Amino acid sequence: MAKPKNQDFESAIKRLEEIVTQLESGNLQLEKSLELFEEGIKLSRFCHSKLDEAERKVEVLLKNAEGEMKRAPFEDEKDEGTSEEPSAEED
Repeated sequence: MAKPKNQDFESAIKRLEEIVTQLESGNLQLEKSLELFEEGIKLSRFCHSKLDEAERKVEVLLKNAEGEMKRAPFEDEKDEGTSEEPSAEED
């Protein structure tokens, strides 16, 4: 079974789309369907981890009170309520 070894995100997404198309066709034997499903799950996890990694690297540019652009780490909506520091945008 193929693993996402040294694969880039775009190649993994392309392969995942191919797998979905094959599975949706309904013309596969059960064993082949299970094999593709398992490969798809591995690719999905690989892509998810790559997206998480990219998200951690993203910085957002925010405008401060003086109108200057300031870099700030990207914060996921679920993390906003857990921040210990008050937000610069609070009134």
